[in-house]
Amino acid sequence: MHKIPVTVITGFLGAGKTTIIRHLLQNNRGRRIAVLVNEFGEVGIDGELLKSCRVCDEEEGQDSNIIELTNGCLCCTVQEEFYPTMQQLLARRDKIDAIVIETSGLALPKPLVQAFRWQEIRTRATVDGVVTVVDGFALANKGFPVSDLEALEAQRRADPSLNHATPLEELFEDQLACADLVLLSKADLLDEFSLQRLLNQLQKHLRPGVKIIPLREGKIDPEVLLGFNAAVEEDLANRPSHHDEEEEHEHDEQISSIVLEERETVAPQALLSRLRDLVAREEIYRIKGFVNVPHKPMRMVLQGVGNRFETFFDRLWQPGEERKTRLVVIGRKLNPLAVEAQCQLTVVPPQSA
Repeated sequence: MHKIPVTVITGFLGAGKTTIIRHLLQNNRGRRIAVLVNEFGEVGIDGELLKSCRVCDEEEGQDSNIIELTNGCLCCTVQEEFYPTMQQLLARRDKIDAIVIETSGLALPKPLVQAFRWQEIRTRATVDGVVTVVDGFALANKGFPVSDLEALEAQRRADPSLNHATPLEELFEDQLACADLVLLSKADLLDEFSLQRLLNQLQKHLRPGVKIIPLREGKIDPEVLLGFNAAVEEDLANRPSHHDEEEEHEHDEQISSIVLEERETVAPQALLSRLRDLVAREEIYRIKGFVNVPHKPMRMVLQGVGNRFETFFDRLWQPGEERKTRLVVIGRKLNPLAVEAQCQLTVVPPQSA
């Protein structure tokens, strides 16, 4: 049988990777696409957002076409979780036309691609292409493709799931060097001069022939996103990385995540105010989840990076679904009691999360 093509989508937190994958799934043109979502924390928020597109496999457990990896950065956990997950998918190869892997915001793409050289995988799957998503608005206004650079830098230092202590500038260069295509998100927020300046700036870091596509609302034709036929795992020598010679790195064990719940409705503005106060007092890197808003039939998605929060309604609460607020707080040296008191939500014990 032919090898299943795998598209790796990389880029920093907030660049718009999940939005792009949702659009791909909603416009799959008959393709059966399995999605691996790299997630940190007990609640797979990004996976839930992808499932809400309602074009995905409805089966539960290991047969779902959306699989979340909860051990952290894919580039560092391939042996613990990526390998058995790929084995599950490859066992169903007759039901899958393509696989898409969304890496975490701090993942090095090259070690993940190297895993496709393993004999058990390389005979049945190939990395069709690496797509790097760049936050154009942040790059134009901050000088770096992250809206909250300080928060991301702190997350990079403290995340115990990361085996690499990579300067963010080098990580960005590695993401670009490995790319077969670069998607410049939020291009509709830029004027023509700023857009052209960014295109010229990025092109200097790309291999010859690699194109940059400005995006608006995360929409791109699936025929452009899939079908590179690049066999990336066989072409790594032409994709230099700052970390080609590195082997092992230290962990900071003080990162953790806390799950908060509330079954009563929660006023969103009051909650956001409490969360901003929490971020100001504690070393919080990310907050994400769903909110049960009073008098609203739809579920509200909440995502926060640093002191910047975004909310939107993604879908109706389903019949029989328990309506409740459920958030994941990711940070360093977190005190569950202090977080609980500040947020006025209940901490879920780890064994129940």
